[in-house]
Amino acid sequence: MFFKTVFPGKYIQGEGALGALPELVSLLGENGLILTSHTGANKILPQYTKDWKGKPIPTELFKGECCEKELNRITEIIHREKVDVLIGMGGGKAIDTAKITADRSEIPVIIVPTIAATDAPCSGCAVIYSEAGVFESVYYQKMSPQVVLVDTCIIANAPVRFLVAGMGDALATWFEGRSCERTQSPNECGGISTMTAIRLARLCYDTLLTYGTAAKKACEKHLVTPALDHIIEANILLSGIGFESSGLGAAHSIHNGLTAIEETHSFYHGEKVAFGMLAGLFLTDASPEEIDTVYGFCEKVGLPTTLAHIGLKNPEQNKMRKAAEKACASTEGIHHEAVVISPEKVLNAMLMADSYGQSRGL
Repeated sequence: MFFKTVFPGKYIQGEGALGALPELVSLLGENGLILTSHTGANKILPQYTKDWKGKPIPTELFKGECCEKELNRITEIIHREKVDVLIGMGGGKAIDTAKITADRSEIPVIIVPTIAATDAPCSGCAVIYSEAGVFESVYYQKMSPQVVLVDTCIIANAPVRFLVAGMGDALATWFEGRSCERTQSPNECGGISTMTAIRLARLCYDTLLTYGTAAKKACEKHLVTPALDHIIEANILLSGIGFESSGLGAAHSIHNGLTAIEETHSFYHGEKVAFGMLAGLFLTDASPEEIDTVYGFCEKVGLPTTLAHIGLKNPEQNKMRKAAEKACASTEGIHHEAVVISPEKVLNAMLMADSYGQSRGL
């Protein structure tokens, strides 16, 4: 394998950045379409479209799940309306739907995240779920998005829980990347991590520890501050490049396993990744000092530290075992860890993470 790192074509972040969308569309094509949520269509876009010059960019409402039914629906619209630039505006699943359909249709995609809840915007891969929300597969696009456009005013006015969930997703970046580097396991773009990628992964972790608490407070007050800017960059850009170009490990595999338990479906991707990250620390025999640092961070910003925090107050053993088995599927990144993996070990790690989280709350 070669050393490989991938990046989005352009990354633009700042207050009022969405105002630049029409110009960016014109650089890539002539017939754009915005795929967005109800919030994007009814609350966010009206604040900007009145100042846009040129012909209006039509919108299509995202129906909520990145599943084959929705992917086929959007692909049909792209072909019927002769769309040559797709704009994915919203959270992780709307963004992933836009990335996949644009790739299948061989047109450029512009990503406009309205929340900083995942590292999906910058990556060249996306997750496909069933119509019921159960993880099915990872879809790899031919390249990363042509543009990622992040308006910090929009992020600051989104519910703070999204920002915190994004910190949970970003928290795993360094630890999973470190595991892949140690075992020389492949990253998500089919190569070995470069020095650039692994250092960006570490910068992501350091940024979270330094600015996470202050950024959460700023978002609660809907204020754009330097701390919030730093965390938005960590959640979206540093984590996006870091996870894809450094690789995945236990945290995301345990997340994928947890999606098999219906009670977790109301919790965000980053919240379940955060718990998977804690379980991964016990699975890989992390030092007590490192474990305490990560738990302390999660407690300060409000990330899950127990199973109860992700809807499993009294987890049934058979459901937990099913999640552990799903986390250990042969295609999962958990096998990049420097330990022999088994469902029993993963189950024990999840239960240990839960028990330790409960003990710290006493």
